[in-house]
Amino acid sequence: MRLSNGQGLLFDNDLPDLDVTAGYRGPTACRAAGITYRQLDYWARTGLVEPTVRGAHGSGSQRLYSFRDILVLKVVKRLLDTGVSLQQIRTAVIHLRERGVEDLAQITLMSDGASVYECTNANEVIDLVQGGQGVFGIAVGRVWREVEGTLAELPSERVDDGDDAQAYPEDELSKRRAAKKSAS
Repeated sequence: MRLSNGQGLLFDNDLPDLDVTAGYRGPTACRAAGITYRQLDYWARTGLVEPTVRGAHGSGSQRLYSFRDILVLKVVKRLLDTGVSLQQIRTAVIHLRERGVEDLAQITLMSDGASVYECTNANEVIDLVQGGQGVFGIAVGRVWREVEGTLAELPSERVDDGDDAQAYPEDELSKRRAAKKSAS
């Protein structure tokens, strides 16, 4: 982990570039994020986390979620698991949407169970703990790696495919891992 830019051990800046043409169907996104399909559908319909690769357009169409979407789904799941209210999670997700993927990799979310805070340097972590509140941290870079690892073994689809007959095209993560493996 890097300690540059005043960031402490909770931060990890060294994340790979993303293939923005890769998309993941609902069941794959659910598995990677650790949520139910019912949660995924509800969150998409209410605008909490909507698919950015391809939204649903009528009956029978398939939503496609990007890596970033799945990262946000997993962060939402972790916040729910720690008892943060859905209202506070919605506020946090709006904040995350306003930031790019590069920024997501450099933040840690903190919560005292009632609110969610963004922590961008080690001093903020110390201030929160000294305030006497019990807090937890979600290092988004670590969640990124978990989602990347899970998605490496699951199918993705290309946006430009347009052919639903091709059930499971090779995804970018698998290609990257295979290239890395053959280079070593």
